[in-house]
Amino acid sequence: MGNGHPVAAVITTEAVARSFEATGIQYFNTYGGNPVSCAIAIAVMTAVDEEQLVDNAKDVGGYLLSELENMQRRFPDVIGDVRGVGLFVGVELIKDPKTKTPATAETRDVVDRMKNEFRILVSSDGPDVNVIKLKPPMVFSRANADRFLKAFKTLISEIRTQRFQLL
Repeated sequence: MGNGHPVAAVITTEAVARSFEATGIQYFNTYGGNPVSCAIAIAVMTAVDEEQLVDNAKDVGGYLLSELENMQRRFPDVIGDVRGVGLFVGVELIKDPKTKTPATAETRDVVDRMKNEFRILVSSDGPDVNVIKLKPPMVFSRANADRFLKAFKTLISEIRTQRFQLL
């Protein structure tokens, strides 16, 4: 939240706070009360508010999810699931729509090619490392989303084409 500077906050219920008091343990933080950290946190929160970045994340994230869900309907043999909230999005790649067999190798290839060919950074995650994770900054725009979607569709189309060539 501190735009690369260490900033933290703890928010809790009264009951939880009292349980700490009862044990004699006090919450502390290495950077707690640091005036530079506090000034940075205020500046970041001000920018998030003034630039309406929460609304942007909801709007662009909703658009991105909707477009990815459309892509899933078009490529159900490659995209097993689309999920996310705001701009934190996951796209599960599969080998078979019936068994939902993870497409781990293809996922690794998509991550590498997005970076090397399209200059777009995504990552992979999940127990089978077959979920493309997109977690852009809150200033991510619809134009940025469209650029990602175009590149992603190209790669998903290629995966499908390669699979049909193997049949």
